[in-house]
Amino acid sequence: MLGICNGFQILCEAGLLPGVLRRNRDLEFVCRDVRLRVERSDTAATTRCEPGQELTIPVKHGEGSWYADEELYAELDAAGQVVLRYAEDCNGSVGDVAGVCNEARNVVGLMPHPEHAVDPLLGSGDGALLLASLADAARERALASV
Repeated sequence: MLGICNGFQILCEAGLLPGVLRRNRDLEFVCRDVRLRVERSDTAATTRCEPGQELTIPVKHGEGSWYADEELYAELDAAGQVVLRYAEDCNGSVGDVAGVCNEARNVVGLMPHPEHAVDPLLGSGDGALLLASLADAARERALASV
């Protein structure tokens, strides 16, 4: 399952993902391309990526600052549940977190919009890596049930 932007907020509010999303640090809407660093490549959304790889994907949010208290953040970071980090601070997220996953790594939430970065002619094709990873996972699941 993947939740993007408001979908990420819903997954957190429903208790399917840890943390909360709140107003951006500067209380302003942020709409621009940002650089992200891939932290995990073993989720359904990141299998076509390498840990440490940088992606350029746009953000478009006013309430996209991910928050967890120090204890929860340290626990998630140690457990490898941080999937993506901002390579640059764009909204005040704790630990520059741009995306997290659940313990089973089958639910992922991220603030950036990979669906708006699928063609280099529009600025970046990096979002296609995340979406193609999801397509791969769906294909594997469908074939496994045959």
